[in-house]
Amino acid sequence: MDNERVLVTGGAGFIGSNVANRLAAENDVIALDDRSLGTPAHLEEAVDFRERSVLEEDLPTDVDAVFHFAARSSYAMHEEDPQSGARVNVEGFVNVVEQARADGCDTVVYASTSSVYGDRTEPTPEGTPVTAHTGYEASKLARERYAEYFRSHHDVSLAGLRFFSVYQGYGGAERHKEAYANVIAQFADAVAAGESPVLYGDGTQTRDFTHVSDAARASVLAADAGLHGIYNVGTGERRSFNAVVAAINEELGTRVDPEYVENPIPEAVYVHDTCADPSKLREATGWTPAVEFSEGIERVCSHYR
Repeated sequence: MDNERVLVTGGAGFIGSNVANRLAAENDVIALDDRSLGTPAHLEEAVDFRERSVLEEDLPTDVDAVFHFAARSSYAMHEEDPQSGARVNVEGFVNVVEQARADGCDTVVYASTSSVYGDRTEPTPEGTPVTAHTGYEASKLARERYAEYFRSHHDVSLAGLRFFSVYQGYGGAERHKEAYANVIAQFADAVAAGESPVLYGDGTQTRDFTHVSDAARASVLAADAGLHGIYNVGTGERRSFNAVVAAINEELGTRVDPEYVENPIPEAVYVHDTCADPSKLREATGWTPAVEFSEGIERVCSHYR
């Protein structure tokens, strides 16, 4: 994108701020955020920060493209207040897209979630049957259904990105998520402090860990290509929580053992394994992950040197 006017909702948060900063050098970028999970301190000076809610009227949607990342962005966060979660995740999405459409914007990139796939140990394509086991997953699938409506009725291009376990570490915007941060950030912070990272169960659960810079680049490419539909954003590789702790110890030169505890999340809704098949996005945009797992761990741990 170049010389365009762009709105990023959740723009002072984790993925949103990374996208806003990535675009700010060559575009007029507005970052809209209610500061519940973000702070303008994450943003470059060139980004125009607006403290607003996605549920409000008269939003600054007279733009060329919208990146919609505002959300209650995890199972735990949504369950704290399911009604509020549904309002932000579903009503907020519809409100932003409807205002943008009315202002002439026909390009939207929005965050969905890979959690809808459930447990998957093999690379998972977008056509895999999905189920909403939680309110969080239901709200993200509702976004996908509303995206179909906006496409068929109003010819708006909406690219829904099913992100797989995005991380950056506490040396970046992920710090603001605290207890909701990716486990890589939480584990690294504990190990660096000489404290045992807490792992649910036996630590054999796996995730397809995706660095935030790759997630941000995928978002921009999806907008540039005017994509519509659902696209996985992940590496196609998965690693266990035990392997993450071992890699952090190796990078920091430490020997901190994890503490294993009973999983507090109900077994019926806990996703044990995830793995993306990102070939659809690759074929559409040429995107491939640039940050390998080892480099990502090095970046996370560099904050503690």
